[in-house]
Amino acid sequence: MISDKYEKKIEAADLLPKTKDQLRTFLDGKDITDAQFKEILDRVIKEYLSTRIEACEAVGVIAAQSIGEPGTQMTMRTFHYAGVAEINVTLGLPRLIEIMDARKEPSTPTMTVYLEPEYGVDRDRAREVSWQIEAAPLHEFGDITTDMENMQVVVHLNSKVCEKRKISPAEIMDVAPKKIRDRRHYRDFEHDIDEAKATLIFTPKDRESYQNLFQLAEHVRNVIVQGIDDILRVVVRKETGEYILYTEGSNLKDVFDVAGVDVTRTRTNNISEIAQVLGIEAARNAIIHEAQSTLNEQGILVDVRHIMLVADMMCMEGEVKQIGRHGIAGEKESVLSRAAFEVTVNHLLDAAVANETDELSGVTENVIVGQPIQLGTGDVKLVAVKQLDN
Repeated sequence: MISDKYEKKIEAADLLPKTKDQLRTFLDGKDITDAQFKEILDRVIKEYLSTRIEACEAVGVIAAQSIGEPGTQMTMRTFHYAGVAEINVTLGLPRLIEIMDARKEPSTPTMTVYLEPEYGVDRDRAREVSWQIEAAPLHEFGDITTDMENMQVVVHLNSKVCEKRKISPAEIMDVAPKKIRDRRHYRDFEHDIDEAKATLIFTPKDRESYQNLFQLAEHVRNVIVQGIDDILRVVVRKETGEYILYTEGSNLKDVFDVAGVDVTRTRTNNISEIAQVLGIEAARNAIIHEAQSTLNEQGILVDVRHIMLVADMMCMEGEVKQIGRHGIAGEKESVLSRAAFEVTVNHLLDAAVANETDELSGVTENVIVGQPIQLGTGDVKLVAVKQLDN
């Protein structure tokens, strides 16, 4: 018989190796005989063949049942990452609805940022990477005073804080005015730089209005001078022997440009952003990962193939489409199928005006008109042939 060691290896195998050589490598086949190897191969193939779907099976209905039924049992809650600063992450049913609706922006965008090996084991270097990612407003780098007598906003930079966060005062003084104009869209000011004293002076163009002065002071205080504007907070946590960054906010493209970030493992929960930056195949994988992790977190086990079918349907046309009236369900060829989903009267009226016909090829429309669906036994057509005598 095969040893327990290999029995467990076969049970743990997620994918069937495609060749005998790959199977031998998988089994580290040094201490098995040819007869044992043949038995292992036969059992793996038998197991693989037994898991294939039956011909004429209604895979869409089964996938909908497999995901929808446990979905009704899910709790509605948000999960909190423990750390220096709290980060909320939507989980449970609200998150599953977000995924299936293909929302452009999740309610709680977040990223899991993995680091290169030399950064991931050193807390100080991991913290340095987090400073390059976390949005830091100008008021964190020094004192900001509003001089009402001279109608000025004066910024005195703290060199120790700048040194700690690995950014030079000159760089801050160069970035701040540009960011106020470009990102905050405020241009009614002039500025002077005193590099020797690390001082930055802002003056409103209209010196007669205190309102303009206070408005300028607000822009100066909150302008982002280090990090990425969209990422409000970063939490550094040590897991499985390495430091990982969890962010509140998401900006995949800019995070990839930060030195020390492992771009092969870093991910975001914003599926639309993944599709834009990495392409549709990456978005498909993200849908599968996000849906499966959301279900597993609730203790619900759904066969990954059902989720893969849903992800394939959402991404098959090169863009992420929702499973709803504005996506897959609303674009079906069948009039009755569209009408059964939502806004029934509108669909029927539009179809009547356009003189549309329904081929009655799907499940929904055949159920509506009360005839067998074209799957399972309904897919087989019997033809009676009369034999003619010679």
